[in-house]
Amino acid sequence: MNDTPDPAHSPMLNSEPVAHSGVRHLELKARLLLLFTVLLIAGSAVYLLYARGVFEPTQTLILSTDDSEGVVAGMDLTFSGFPIGRVRNVELAPDGNVRIVIDVAKKDAHWLRTSSVFTMVRGVVGATNLRAFSGILTDPALPDASVRQVLRGDASAELPRVIAEARQVLENLNAMTGQDASLRNTLSNVEAVTARLKGPQGALHALFGNETDAKKLVGTLDQASALLARLDLLAGRLNGLAAQADSQVFGQEGLLRDARSTMRQLDGLLSDTRQSLKKVDAVLVEVQAVGANVRSATADLGPLRADVESNLRKIESLINEINRKWPFARDTEIKLP
Repeated sequence: MNDTPDPAHSPMLNSEPVAHSGVRHLELKARLLLLFTVLLIAGSAVYLLYARGVFEPTQTLILSTDDSEGVVAGMDLTFSGFPIGRVRNVELAPDGNVRIVIDVAKKDAHWLRTSSVFTMVRGVVGATNLRAFSGILTDPALPDASVRQVLRGDASAELPRVIAEARQVLENLNAMTGQDASLRNTLSNVEAVTARLKGPQGALHALFGNETDAKKLVGTLDQASALLARLDLLAGRLNGLAAQADSQVFGQEGLLRDARSTMRQLDGLLSDTRQSLKKVDAVLVEVQAVGANVRSATADLGPLRADVESNLRKIESLINEINRKWPFARDTEIKLP
């Protein structure tokens, strides 16, 4: 029995196509799926372009600078941290400067004014940033296709200068802390002064530099203290004498009280004398008016003169009493008329 298969009846060698009766219109469905995928990709791209503001109306802003390192197409221009524009391209101007062409959305263009300032900041870590600052929002709006100068700040450019200054500071520190440095000598002198301050004489030893002069000054201070004590004792004695003099002169039985009493008596005597003199004046007027009656006027003048002499004797005795109690440098002579 021959088990070799007949090539004519083998299914693998049969040239007739095999009918797939399970899936109908497979080719049409594959084409529709491919078309849907293409449309989905195109719609996503259009949506992304719309989300990125490609279809929004824009105005052109040109920033001029001498170095555009780090600036690439698609970079945002920010205002207060919000993107309001996008770099379209970067080109070299005929004068050698760099022109940064930026598309600014019309809806955000009102933030840019004629007094706006544009900066390009390049940090040590991170990308370059383009920023706009508008201090006065009431200024006129920035026109389309305006060319403005950009202010550039590079933090990495300051690193060499900072490193050089740090190196100089370290060199100064090394010079200050060296073996023969002035600071070390100054600290040594301060240590010596501190040791003297801790000594028996304290600050005086540190001030004079030796103990002999310090002891002399201490002795002088002791003598001054003794002299001040004596002066205090003398001042106490003077206060006692002043109190005694005060009691003798201004006390209840002092000289001033007696003088006041004597002055009152003298004032009374002077008043009496003034009244007597007024009487004399009246008599003299009568004598001048009545010249014929001389004898009667003379008789009236005798008792009046006696009265005046009596008052004058009282005044003289009172003045003598005042001179006895409290001498006055005055002439006590009284001349009679």
